[in-house]
Amino acid sequence: MPKRRHAAALRYDSDRGGAPRVVAAGSGVVAERIIALARENGVPIHDDAGLAEALARLQLEAEVPEELWAAVAEALVWAYKLTSRTA
Repeated sequence: MPKRRHAAALRYDSDRGGAPRVVAAGSGVVAERIIALARENGVPIHDDAGLAEALARLQLEAEVPEELWAAVAEALVWAYKLTSRTA
């Protein structure tokens, strides 16, 4: 049986401070919808199954916990580099 896919979307509000927050998360059909919406809106998609699974377990609007900061930072650096090349 194939592994169930997970997805999460994060938002960082520099005015609010703190860690990025989970604004969408889920698995299976919900994950596929999150990914489809990201693609439709030109949002970079970072493929990290372990991170996605960990983030998908969090409550919506929850701040990313400290133990995931390094992995999220790597994904954000990746997205920044990707978008800065296309800008």
